[in-house]
Amino acid sequence: MVGTGVVTLVIAAIASLFMAWAIGAGSSGSTPFAPAVGANAISVMRAGFLVGLLGFAGAVLQGANVSEAVGTELIGGVQLTAIAATTGLLVAAALVAIGVFTGYPIATAFTVTGAIVGVGLAMGGDPAWAKYRQIAALWILTPFIGSSIAYGTARLLRSKRTRDRLTISLLAGVVGLIVANIEFAVLGPSGSSQSLAATAASGLSLPNVAGIDAGRIAVSLAFSTAVAALLFWDIGRDKAAGQRHFLLALGSLVAFSAGGSQVGLAIGPLVPLLDPFGIPLVPVLVGGGLGLLVGSWTGAPRMIKAIAQDYSALGPRRSIAALIPSFAIAQVAVLYGIPVSFNEIIVSAIVGSGYAAEGGGVSGRKMGYTVLAWLGSLVLAIVVSYGVFAGIEMV
Repeated sequence: MVGTGVVTLVIAAIASLFMAWAIGAGSSGSTPFAPAVGANAISVMRAGFLVGLLGFAGAVLQGANVSEAVGTELIGGVQLTAIAATTGLLVAAALVAIGVFTGYPIATAFTVTGAIVGVGLAMGGDPAWAKYRQIAALWILTPFIGSSIAYGTARLLRSKRTRDRLTISLLAGVVGLIVANIEFAVLGPSGSSQSLAATAASGLSLPNVAGIDAGRIAVSLAFSTAVAALLFWDIGRDKAAGQRHFLLALGSLVAFSAGGSQVGLAIGPLVPLLDPFGIPLVPVLVGGGLGLLVGSWTGAPRMIKAIAQDYSALGPRRSIAALIPSFAIAQVAVLYGIPVSFNEIIVSAIVGSGYAAEGGGVSGRKMGYTVLAWLGSLVLAIVVSYGVFAGIEMV
């Protein structure tokens, strides 16, 4: 019996690695640097190389929340078995791989969530309606919020009444404020995460004011100001180089966030299988991160081109406008453990920033097919995974 359990766990792990590769080659490997590539700030091959390394780091440092949510919170009343996890992962990975090779970015969160829900229902589990409402809210709001913020930011950057040096520096300050408050596994006590601001504030011993940690606010504002001042100096020295540096920094942050979110889609189904074998989560996160890295290095260039060139004619300003909301939304998803597709985040933001320039070369036909692919992949993943697992159980 133990031998059979080990074999099924190994099979599930192989399916998880295949899923990690597919995600790395698709959403997490292609979308973070797509705007930077579209703005000619970095080459396609170099972008694929960097996003793999940054995605690996994000997977290890921020991957626990989404992994646990995918593995334990999508279905109630039952616990995923190794066969169920393998079935769900293979169905989802196949759909994502089809998207990679056809050039259409399939939403990985849609496919994985649908596949795990499908096998869970086939096992006799109960729908986790509270979690579904939380997930649906983010999925539905992401295109509207992301595109709106990107549109407004792009319009601001294009306005003749504002100075690029000051405006972009202030935007960098906002990004710095977010960075100071995102949580990392290595900074918190055992089993928890903590932000840079909270860690630094713990050494200041400042009192709380009206229930607010004054030390954390002070550290956050100081970090934000330092980032803004640094970019203000950089742009003053060389405007084009400063914009390029900011754009690459944003792409790096989004790539890191992608790893923290997307690794959960690959290894999340394995989480219920770890405790019986006494396997800690961190080594599994490392394995999932390596899968993302290999996928980014081997399959991402094709999708980077598709997103960077086919959806909108991007310049540095619109690329900056697209990446800022993408980074913020990604970190919200990581914080609350919500599986989210980076294709949906990035493409929505690119479209919003593109429309700020009288359409910006946005392909409506391409977007229509993409939305249909997203919705179709969710429904197809649920139906196929349910049917396949039900067939396996009958045999």
